Amino acid sequence: MTHTALTTLFEQLTTVLIGKPQQIKLAVSCILAKGHLLIEDLPGMGKTSLSHGLAQSLGLSYQRIQFTSDMLPADILGVSIFDKNQSEFVFHPGPIFKQMILSDEINRASPKTQSALLEAMAEQQITVDGVTHYLPSPFFVIATQNPVEQSGTFPLPESQLDRFMMRLSIGYPSKEAEFAMLRGKSNPPNKPLPQCITPMALSEMQQQVEQISVSDALLHYVLALVEGSRNLDEGYGLSPRASKALLQATKAWAYIEGRTYAVPEDVQAVFSAVAEHRIRHTSQQQGEALSMTLLNSINPIL
Repeated sequence: MTHTALTTLFEQLTTVLIGKPQQIKLAVSCILAKGHLLIEDLPGMGKTSLSHGLAQSLGLSYQRIQFTSDMLPADILGVSIFDKNQSEFVFHPGPIFKQMILSDEINRASPKTQSALLEAMAEQQITVDGVTHYLPSPFFVIATQNPVEQSGTFPLPESQLDRFMMRLSIGYPSKEAEFAMLRGKSNPPNKPLPQCITPMALSEMQQQVEQISVSDALLHYVLALVEGSRNLDEGYGLSPRASKALLQATKAWAYIEGRTYAVPEDVQAVFSAVAEHRIRHTSQQQGEALSMTLLNSINPIL
């Protein structure tokens, strides 16, 4: 039943993002691994459509937050307002209090506003005026950003990038996929997708992902890739948080493949999405090149 539901999920999302099965599979594996997702691409590539389709298919409460240069942290988190009738400050929650958040064009906002997401993403809670407020469960952030070369952008600092388990680039569709889209084969934007997985079922899947078996040999392969990133002549080395993210993403990919154990191919399938945004010094292209160098130079010994 579980994998039948996953198959239905993939089929539905394929009608939203035609011709991009790899990106859809990585996005779903990120959610199953309880990670946050960064989608970096040009405007109009389907970033918003994918996130909205995921929320509808999983039955999650959803909020899109359009980031702008004049946005303040309170616009995201909420604010305490004095209530004369109660003679006390009452907290009015912001748009962050949803199960799935689309942080659209996150690098349009100032660094101060970007950092307002850090506690929410790391701890699933926020603190306003010294009071802690817990966010709903499950809780996912899907952030989109335009290429840093575009005007009016504030590059995400390394500490913020490291909070995202994966980074995806959707890219231009193939000629055949774009033809199908123009022919009306894709799901209309105003037509909601039916829910095929409940939030409770999603939580059960996440627990099953945790139970995926990983051998010591495979762990050594993961660590070899992480250690290799720290010995590169350029770029940043992967952090311990990144090694944990790589392991969780590997388990999620194995789960989607229908196995109860992980293999080196699972690591290789998710490695670029987990590593590229963490190891690059400058551009997206540098991250892609460095991750491919690591995958080609380090072989699993099983």
